[in-house]
Amino acid sequence: IEFILLHSTKYGERSLVLHTLSREYGRCAFFLRSVAGGKAGNGRIANLISPLNILEATISNSRGGMPTVSNPVTSLPLPGLRNNPYKSSISIYLAELLFRAIKEGGNEPGLYDWCVQKIMLLNALDGSFSNFHLMFTLELSAALGFRPEFRDLEAFVEPACRETAQALLRLPFSEAMLLPMNGKVRSSLLESFIRYIEIHLEYPLNLRSVAVLRELL
Repeated sequence: IEFILLHSTKYGERSLVLHTLSREYGRCAFFLRSVAGGKAGNGRIANLISPLNILEATISNSRGGMPTVSNPVTSLPLPGLRNNPYKSSISIYLAELLFRAIKEGGNEPGLYDWCVQKIMLLNALDGSFSNFHLMFTLELSAALGFRPEFRDLEAFVEPACRETAQALLRLPFSEAMLLPMNGKVRSSLLESFIRYIEIHLEYPLNLRSVAVLRELL
């Protein structure tokens, strides 16, 4: 099975719980036992468990328990994400957003393939990508079933940022990447878009990675 790694949790000294998104299972947790090379965070596994990695593994369905994965390997390498600190920070945010916004067992049709497409796009982008996380957040809203229009967002957006928000909603993706804005506007818009999602989900997302993006972008 192929899956996107959203988050991992250490279990004991040599095992991990992998929180993933896949085409077959949707948002699902898998158990990875007896990690080779010592403690769960060491060796080859440390390179595999970066947020947003796209992996392949063998799945075994345990009776009444968490499915188990074995022999995880990289399915689609992402050197563009791992070798760029800004893209790496964006990928951590995207993974956390997906982890918090998609409930366990949630499996919107086409969501997995859409996410893979966006991950590969971020990996490949050479030019401006500082607005990528803003467009991803807006488009995720649509993928989850509540596509925003400006009249829906207006109450959440600071007056000084409303013209930019309208442009993001109106422009095609490639042009939205080139839309000029400073870090203050970018941070304000991101917080507005997250609040919009929280209202629809009816619970807070508590995204810790937003503070890192605020410093870098």
